[in-house]
Amino acid sequence: MQADRSIRLSFLLAGLVLAADVATKSAIVAWVEYGTGHAWLPVLNIVHVLNRGAAFSLLHDAGGWQRYFFIAIAVAASVFLAVMIRRPSTVRVERIAFGLVFGGALANMLDRVHRGAVVDWIDLHWGVYHWPAFNVADIGITGGAALVVSHELFGRKSTLEPVT
Repeated sequence: MQADRSIRLSFLLAGLVLAADVATKSAIVAWVEYGTGHAWLPVLNIVHVLNRGAAFSLLHDAGGWQRYFFIAIAVAASVFLAVMIRRPSTVRVERIAFGLVFGGALANMLDRVHRGAVVDWIDLHWGVYHWPAFNVADIGITGGAALVVSHELFGRKSTLEPVT
């Protein structure tokens, strides 16, 4: 019963990340001219850029084949994550983390299918130093990955005998 609830919660989180990402990207495309940005806070600009690559624009200028490569990776990752979420031995925190990553992967994949690239719109900076622009899907992916790592490092019960 508890597993069923955490499975539903995981897929709900995936859907929320997906919906929030699609909505925010649609708003950016509609209201912010491509290639421009607007200062919103002293450390935050709202921009409209396209990323044809992966994280940190890896393979951005690879000639077009990377679009299909990243779509294939997203499909494979999404299938894997859906299986992991439903697996009986997966614990609740892992399901939540996988749900966040699942929603982000689906959202960025839809962008690649629909636009040929991912819309990034959040530009964090400190003075002239800018972090690469990102979006809600990236927040879901990063948050889920951080949750998995944190759980692996600090959350699991150790099965090792103490050294004497």
